[in-house]
Amino acid sequence: MDPGRDREFADFVDGRFTALQRFGYLLTGEWHLAEDLVQTSLTKVWFHRNSLRSANALESYTRTVMVNTSTQWWRRKWKGETPTEHLPETETQSEYGVVDDRDLLLRALATLPRRTRATLVLRYFEDLPEADIADIMGCSLGTVKSNVSRGLAKLREHHLVAAVSVQKEA
Repeated sequence: MDPGRDREFADFVDGRFTALQRFGYLLTGEWHLAEDLVQTSLTKVWFHRNSLRSANALESYTRTVMVNTSTQWWRRKWKGETPTEHLPETETQSEYGVVDDRDLLLRALATLPRRTRATLVLRYFEDLPEADIADIMGCSLGTVKSNVSRGLAKLREHHLVAAVSVQKEA
């Protein structure tokens, strides 16, 4: 055990836990699952921390583990939900409209395939370049681009592309 690596890992967790939790929420759609996802992923990363070269590698590897763990959980869990063709319209003029837009966006993200959802979250919520996303997702740059394109097309079907830019600015 390297005490310097232990300190580096502890500093990483202290400094990035909130951002990782937000990323986990965007992957899972539920805060309690996001907390579980972060804790489970950090536990997995802990055992491999000595093989990582830098803090940047630690961040990237943690996000990769979170995406993969989230996908594994989703595959094992039966949702018991029935998809519908159209979401109900939620037009509002109140001051809570932004919150409604966020909720609608999160619901629409939940309908996307896991890897497409993760790609959109990494690209538009975490503002990562496509090359970094390809590294995290373990796929080619072309796959990232096609996932983004397909995901945005699905959101357009729900008239939610404007909501993505609202989320990014908030």
